[in-house]
Amino acid sequence: MAPGKVTLDSLLAQKKAGRKFPVLTCYDYPTAAIMAETGIGVLLVGDTVAEVVLGYPDTRSVSMDFMIEVAAAVRRGAPDAFVIGDMPFSSGYDESPEAAVRSARRFIDEAGCDIVKLEMSPRHIGALEAIRAAGVGVMAHIGLRPQWLEEHGGYKGQGRTAAAALELIAEARRMEEAGASMLLLEAVASEVSAEIAARSRVPVVGCVAGPACDGTVVVLHDMLGWGGGHPPRSVRRYADLRTVLRAAFLEYGEDVRSGRFPASEHCIRMLPGQAEELRRRLAAS
Repeated sequence: MAPGKVTLDSLLAQKKAGRKFPVLTCYDYPTAAIMAETGIGVLLVGDTVAEVVLGYPDTRSVSMDFMIEVAAAVRRGAPDAFVIGDMPFSSGYDESPEAAVRSARRFIDEAGCDIVKLEMSPRHIGALEAIRAAGVGVMAHIGLRPQWLEEHGGYKGQGRTAAAALELIAEARRMEEAGASMLLLEAVASEVSAEIAARSRVPVVGCVAGPACDGTVVVLHDMLGWGGGHPPRSVRRYADLRTVLRAAFLEYGEDVRSGRFPASEHCIRMLPGQAEELRRRLAAS
């Protein structure tokens, strides 16, 4: 990723040049700063925070206020990144276009996001169009939509038959025609993702959707082996952070119980002569 602010235009340029870009979920300031240092220029503040950080069994339970706080922290950590605010179930985009616009504007005005993401079905076209009319870019999330698992019958791959593939390709085209600035394909068969990416004029990001997408996103905790959520079987684990943290916590606990920590070198000391003065005053009182 070239230095400087990452924008939709720069992502479009990468798509046209055939250069893939990495995307990661992010939920806090220090992690965002590290990602920015390493050239991860697109950060998704995902509602997966409900599962991997807050411990809920699904993504529906996180509030708008919490999402805004998290997104603002990510923006502070990565001021030049392209930050995507994930519209949670509580944002009201399924209730009315007006509620969708109010929530979308909060991600832009309060958190500093560049764009918002909606888990889209055809019934949400009105919300997409209203948000676009309000001047906010939309990433349309299709394929597997975790906020609507009951409609998929659980965590299942999408577009695995010719009929289902044609439906997804048509849905992607409809989202783009309605004004989507980006697409996210989750758990979509790689052959179908390749067709959508090739036909689309906007950047297409895949999540367990094969190598043909313009960008790829994974959940941070999945790729670090940190635990929580619903990690897909196909995710590549780049670290085993759970094991590293567990070992550190065990060692810390033993050091405290045994008296090895804190030791004298870890202590704050009074200024020279002040301990003696303290004892004198205590004795006098």
